[in-house]
Amino acid sequence: MSEIKLNVYPILLAGGSGTRLWPVSRELYPKQLVKFIGNESLIQSTIKRLVSLLDESNIRIVCGKEHVHEIARHIEELGIRADEKIIAEPCGRNTAPAIVLAMLHVLNHEEDAVLCIFPADHVIRNDDAFHENLLSAIELARMGYIVTFGIKPNYPETGYGYIESDGEIKEHAFLVKRFVEKPDMETAKRYVEAGNFYWNSGMFAFKASVMMKELKSYQPDLLKKMEQLDLSGSMVSQNDYERLPNISIDYAVMEKTDKSAVMPSNFGWSDIGSWKSLYDFIPKDADGNVIDGDVISNHTKNCFIMGDERLIATNKINNMVIVETPDSVFVSDMESSRDVKSIVEKLKQRGRSEYQKHKISYSPWGTSTVLEMNNDCTVEKLILYPGSELETKTDLFTRKQLLVMRGVAITTRDSHSGRLNKGESVMLSENQSARVENVGDEPLNVIRITLTVS
Repeated sequence: MSEIKLNVYPILLAGGSGTRLWPVSRELYPKQLVKFIGNESLIQSTIKRLVSLLDESNIRIVCGKEHVHEIARHIEELGIRADEKIIAEPCGRNTAPAIVLAMLHVLNHEEDAVLCIFPADHVIRNDDAFHENLLSAIELARMGYIVTFGIKPNYPETGYGYIESDGEIKEHAFLVKRFVEKPDMETAKRYVEAGNFYWNSGMFAFKASVMMKELKSYQPDLLKKMEQLDLSGSMVSQNDYERLPNISIDYAVMEKTDKSAVMPSNFGWSDIGSWKSLYDFIPKDADGNVIDGDVISNHTKNCFIMGDERLIATNKINNMVIVETPDSVFVSDMESSRDVKSIVEKLKQRGRSEYQKHKISYSPWGTSTVLEMNNDCTVEKLILYPGSELETKTDLFTRKQLLVMRGVAITTRDSHSGRLNKGESVMLSENQSARVENVGDEPLNVIRITLTVS
């Protein structure tokens, strides 16, 4: 096992937005950060699945710049240091640039390595079977193959791409004949009946040296541009990164190389790409329902119901999805629930903030929840993590009050510091600023009231 851990790097791709799981998953808080199943976010579950087999110090996570701090917090909640594990993208450019970026970071201090690529937001039921497949994939990667995990389809799915296998390389591993796009239903049925087609999971294993050689052959322009990026800072130049082609690793390399291999896998995989796929993955009650939250159901069958703050009461419904958040409610029949993506597009077109963010916002210092907002006043609940601080300011047209609801705050105004206990507050007049610090061991809860004056 020590040999396997020596230079194997698990690379997690965490750049997606998960719009098909709106209103829970949003642009600024995508599905990999959400706790859909149990008390762990999807990215935490993915990390735990990997560190039981591979060296946790080798984990690298590629994500958008706006998610760095929250992903770091999720990593450290697992007792793993986040230092040097997060690679920030200044903008999204699809999976090929993300994978190459991670590979170049690894090659900065390794002559060669086996890279294992995993989307951060997928779920797997059988960890033992997954580990067995992963060890086999690493062995194949050491032999010079670019390995993809092909999921054995148990029904005709039109939402996934497929991989057709060819001759057997070794036991339980085959050459790839071709990658095919998401099919229509009749074609998907033929693929399942054929027996040598697999769902494309988006998971890979390969030696960095092998992938570099294939990139030089098939994507020389992409590789040249990426090798010219300055990796010394906390993030590469946005101007340079925006000029990279928006291309997937499938299009860039996998569909062209003769080194691709598929490993048929059956470890209870799902990409959780829709409310229906989440419903399919989670165990049901006696009525076929998946229910989470404050829900009273009457004559309700085969439904997915997820509540947040409010009571949900249902009566005589079947095959429905109902998802409630503090600012939105989504209701759909089960089969069409993936169409929520078109609703997100309409929200964007209408300039609605609900497509992008929740009422709760996440920052390096903690969270902010909007309790009330109108033309005259905004009321927010701030939660500051232990040891964190924030600065808040007023201008000519605003006044602010900070009221401590829980914990002890140290506030600094005009170079003067003071202590605020529970129930105490401070006022900021025009053009004032204050630094608020949580010096305790527990979260600090503060109500911030912003008044607009004419």
